[in-house]
Amino acid sequence: MAKQTINIGSNANDGTGDPLRTAFNKINDNFTELYGSDNDLNTLDSNLDVNNYIITTGVTNGNITITPNGTGSLTLGALTVSGTEISSADSTQITLKENLSVTGSLNAAGAATLGTSLTLAAGATITEFSTSTSLGTSNTLVPTQNAVKAYVDAQNVSQAITFVGDDSTGTAVNSGETFKIVGGTGLTSAVTGDAITLDIDSSVVTLTGGQTLTNKTLTSPTISGTPIIAGVTASGATGTGNLVFSAGPTLTGTLAAATITASGTLSVTGNTTISGSLTTTDITTTGNQTVTGNITAQGTVFSDKIKSPATNANLAISAQGTGIVDIQSSMTTIGQTITGTASITGQFNADNLRIDGNVISSTDTNGGITITPNGSGQITLSSSRVAANQLNAVTVAVSNSVDTNTLRSYSSNADIVVQPQGTGTVDFKVPAQSTVGAAGGASALPGTPTGYFTIKVNGSTFVVPYYAQS
Repeated sequence: MAKQTINIGSNANDGTGDPLRTAFNKINDNFTELYGSDNDLNTLDSNLDVNNYIITTGVTNGNITITPNGTGSLTLGALTVSGTEISSADSTQITLKENLSVTGSLNAAGAATLGTSLTLAAGATITEFSTSTSLGTSNTLVPTQNAVKAYVDAQNVSQAITFVGDDSTGTAVNSGETFKIVGGTGLTSAVTGDAITLDIDSSVVTLTGGQTLTNKTLTSPTISGTPIIAGVTASGATGTGNLVFSAGPTLTGTLAAATITASGTLSVTGNTTISGSLTTTDITTTGNQTVTGNITAQGTVFSDKIKSPATNANLAISAQGTGIVDIQSSMTTIGQTITGTASITGQFNADNLRIDGNVISSTDTNGGITITPNGSGQITLSSSRVAANQLNAVTVAVSNSVDTNTLRSYSSNADIVVQPQGTGTVDFKVPAQSTVGAAGGASALPGTPTGYFTIKVNGSTFVVPYYAQS
């Protein structure tokens, strides 16, 4: 309600003002607007009392809420409360002159200054972080990093360890210095945890174990067992035992042996004839290789071309047992002849025609599908129904029924021609009735039909009247 003003007239007692009853009604309404009804928290009544510089509530245990509008703040003297933040307008410091109890976490973004001591939940009370390098026995002083370091350095300044070698020469290592154990020829050193390990490397020949000899000359050696030749060059070498090449040898002559095993790369220059089995990790050859027998490869055979060995000979690729030939990449061929059944799991594409599942579709945009029999051949659809949006043909012969809900001409404004064969007639199998409209029996037709529809009989146009059913 808006404030109501009492009309007091233009002059005293001129009778133009509000009557007394009207004036006091306005006064009562204004006081009701100010104080409201009992227990109305939006007005001044017994719930909120302002007296003797004190704002209090008349409701027992009632709260007093002061809410600024929008982003406004509450200002108490120089103290400003904005949301959860308290700031001072006349100082950079807010002083609390009583004890402060914090039940949650206390976060200080800046420095914290304690006037007396620091007491935690347990342990001694800290009164000082001492920078003195002479550590005492106080339980209230905590030394700084610099004080601890200076004290420890002072304790270790005169302590040293002397290391002596086999030649009786030695050196003293003080605390903080590094003593390095360096390996010599064929010897390496390593430190793991608190242990130092000295190992010999592969350049040192031991009584046991396998080593590779580089630039060594063997004069009339006796090699018992299977010889191991690493990286040798054999010219005209022959043998009847086994030869094992642990690295990649290069053979420039003829090597005859019962078995050749190369765990590295075997490089052969010239022709190599293998009449038995060949087991190797890698073979790099230059020229032609003739193998009489079978080649068994447990891994992958890499080749740019596989060709039959003789002119006009067939190339057969056959899996063992029930295995299959798995072609895992795209294949481009000139022509294929398949005898038997070819099963394709997935999508089959031929030019612009795709067969996928039970669907035959074209892959080019707006592409059509043409099925053309040879000569007088026909297209036979063995299903009793054909579902399609459109069936365009000069003549469509159906030996039985055509089931459809709509029969319309294909072109705009074109006629629909229903033509029986020979002496056949057009038979409309629809329900019959004996009455029409409100005229009663069919023998008493109304004088004016409901309308007419146009038909053609043998090319001549006629109109046929029709009547309302009921």
